[in-house]
Formats: sequence, structure tokens, C-alpha cells
Amino acid sequence: MARINDSEFGETPFQRLLGHNVEVLNGWNRLGEVLEKDMNLSSHVKEQVRRTLAQSNGCEYCKAKGKPDPHLFDGKTSIAVGFAEVFLKQKGGISDAQFNLLKEYLSDAEISELCSFITFTTASQYFGAIMKLEAVTT
Repeated sequence: MARINDSEFGETPFQRLLGHNVEVLNGWNRLGEVLEKDMNLSSHVKEQVRRTLAQSNGCEYCKAKGKPDPHLFDGKTSIAVGFAEVFLKQKGGISDAQFNLLKEYLSDAEISELCSFITFTTASQYFGAIMKLEAVTT
């Protein structure tokens, strides 16, 4: 059971916890919708990154959506997931050498999008962990 009661706003358990502050919920949802769609990076790449982050960020709700699928990785997905793993281990303290590896494989627009996605997703997963949001059972 989550640490606070659900609000009446939001469609998912996560959103109903954010829904106590409707303006935050709406802004969070808008940014999430933008970051999740195909842009410079595909939604597939970002989903594998999200799954990677979920395994370490402590949100049971997020973990329950699945582990990364390495057999579906292409080169870009491998680089993005590898960078997410470094981010998790370094807690954001990425060295120039580690960052420069990204620049060998991704454009500046892709790097900006990846880093935005990683930090937003981590914030979401930390929120779920702090609130003790549990996995949804069907």
C-alpha cells in the first residue's frame, strides 16, 4: 500500500498519487508524453532505458513493467542502455571520457533527449519508490 491515499485525479496509481496537486500531475503527464514518443530516439530505445533504470531505482510499480530485453537491442539501444547503467552506478557523476563515448554514436539532439529522458524517468521512479507504490496485480 502506498504511503498516502490516492487522489481522485489521474488514470494510473502513479498519477493518482501525483493528482493531489493537479497542476503538477498535468505538467508531469505532458512532459512524460513528449519524452516517451518517437523523436530523435525511438520509443523502443527509451523503453529499454526505462526498464534498465527501473531495476535500480527502487519503484516496484516500475519494475513490474518488465526487465530490459537485450535480444531486442540494436547498436543505438545498447549505447543508450549502457549509458543509463553508468548513470545509475555513478549517480550522475559522468566523466568526460564516458560522455565522449556517447558523442561517438549519438548526435547532440539524441544525447540531449537521452539525458532528459533518463533524469525525468529517474525522478518518476524515485517518486514511486518514496511513496512505496506497489506493483499492480491483475
